[in-house]
Amino acid sequence: MAIRIPFLKRKNTKHSKIQSKENLPGHVAIIMDGNGRWAKKRGRPRAAGHKEGMKTIKKVVKKAVELNLNVLTLYAFSTENWKRPKSEIDFIMKLPNEFLDTYLQELIDNNVQVRTIGDFSELPAHTQQAVQTSIDKTAHNDGLILNFALNYGSRNEIVGAVTQIVNDVNKHRLTVDEINEEVISDRLYTKDYNDPDLLIRTSGEVRISNFLLWQIAYAEFYFTDVLWPDFDENEFEKSLIEYQNRKRRYGGI
Repeated sequence: MAIRIPFLKRKNTKHSKIQSKENLPGHVAIIMDGNGRWAKKRGRPRAAGHKEGMKTIKKVVKKAVELNLNVLTLYAFSTENWKRPKSEIDFIMKLPNEFLDTYLQELIDNNVQVRTIGDFSELPAHTQQAVQTSIDKTAHNDGLILNFALNYGSRNEIVGAVTQIVNDVNKHRLTVDEINEEVISDRLYTKDYNDPDLLIRTSGEVRISNFLLWQIAYAEFYFTDVLWPDFDENEFEKSLIEYQNRKRRYGGI
């Protein structure tokens, strides 16, 4: 018999507001899962789920700004997602244009800085242009960093870091004895951020899916059955309250 590990406490399902901003995570990473299933349950095309999921991003970002979080990293499109039907990929690649057309000014007004991680060069030109415009127009903001993982895969990222290290050793910019965790971290996409404190995955799936494998070594995990389009600001607060109630020991007592 398979045993499901109860990562998420379910004793109290009633929503309660965050009472204190103490002990909140500085960096939250989210695997936004369940758009397709949300649409299927309603007899609608998968594209409708992806579009509805954009509304959730706005709600979660608004709450993150309100709580003064530092970084919000959203897994928007993985290197494995290219295996999906072309029509779905084409629709997803148009979403940044639509999202930023309707929301960019609000991001600017709320002092949010847009950034990305992943292989940006492989994205369609129109997607690159939309994202780059938002990066440029929010570059001077110094509030929440809204970090979209686009065409991102953690194994590819780590291979890239190793390749850089090998090249540096071959060019005598680095010795083998100098290689340590910091050297590796400095060659990852996330070198400018602290590692995530909290990793959230929606939709009931309990796996990491090649997301920030190095960076989440000591993150707290929060898995919920709620599908991403239904993961509103109240559900987000639940995850943060759960985080506040945990003790992070980092291998200590």
